[in-house]
Amino acid sequence: MIQPVELVVFDIAGTTVEDNGEIAIAFQKALQFFGYNIPVEKINPLMGYKKTEAIERLLKEQGIRKEEISTGYIEKIHQLFLESMIAFYSTTAQLNPLPFAEEVFASLKERNILIGLDTGFSKEITGIIINRLGWLKDKKVDHVISSNEVTAGRPFPYMIKELMIRAKVKDVKKVIKVGDTEVDINEGRNAGCLYSIGITTGAFTKGQLADHTPSFIIDHLKELIPIIDNIQ
Repeated sequence: MIQPVELVVFDIAGTTVEDNGEIAIAFQKALQFFGYNIPVEKINPLMGYKKTEAIERLLKEQGIRKEEISTGYIEKIHQLFLESMIAFYSTTAQLNPLPFAEEVFASLKERNILIGLDTGFSKEITGIIINRLGWLKDKKVDHVISSNEVTAGRPFPYMIKELMIRAKVKDVKKVIKVGDTEVDINEGRNAGCLYSIGITTGAFTKGQLADHTPSFIIDHLKELIPIIDNIQ
């Protein structure tokens, strides 16, 4: 029997791991420290981006001239955000998988489908999250990649392409992407995945996801399994 799907790539925060707004608030506080008062509503739509890219976009929206936004300046803001997130994820008691995440991982493994995770976080934050959850150690997932491990983060397809290399999956039409933001959807589309699926458990509502025409919109991860089982 031909295997129709060999790899599913999930986002982390808001897709497989609970996000109760802490990331956007940490972003907001880092920007406030440097004198930028940006409402969370403007930060949320950029949550799927590589964090340094999100900072650059937000600064441009503040009317800061491009020549004033140096890599070093962005990195100072990012470092403050990074320290805040490392402290949060290292100590919080609220680091939990989203409903059905681990159940779906097990269902995929029963179907001989590999599981990849990709994220706009840097490797430092990702490592803490995955280590505390034990997902790699316990073989619940197979491969994890962070945005600072590739040339550019989402919506560029580089993280998916690298996960395919690590997983030894050659046909992108046997890959599905699942995420809760615009850039997740566009990442899957730009990579050429079979499906790029939006999920309503994170930053974007169903209406906001629909604006970016995903292959499907699901309200919880358990809905992914029938989609896969119905592939002809």
